[in-house]
Amino acid sequence: MAPTKLDAKQIVTIRLDRKTVQSAKILAARRGMSLNALLACEIERVVADEETYERSRRRALASLDKGFHLGGKIHASRAELHER
Repeated sequence: MAPTKLDAKQIVTIRLDRKTVQSAKILAARRGMSLNALLACEIERVVADEETYERSRRRALASLDKGFHLGGKIHASRAELHER
C-alpha cells in the first residue's frame, strides 16, 4: 500500500551542542537504535503525552462544569443558614 500524505515522513534539522549529541548517540546505542530513531521516538512520546493530557483536561473541566451530586437535600432556607 502506498503511503498517504499523513504517513509521509518529513526531514527536520535541529542544532545541539557536541556534548549533547555525543551523549545522545551513546544513549541510542545502548537502546539499540539510531540517533534519528531515538529522537523520533522521544518527540512522538512527548506529542502523545500532550494529546493525552489535553483530552484528560477537557474531560475534567467538563465534569466540573456539569457538577457533582453529593446527595442529600438542604432543608433550611438561605436566611436560616445565615442567621446570627
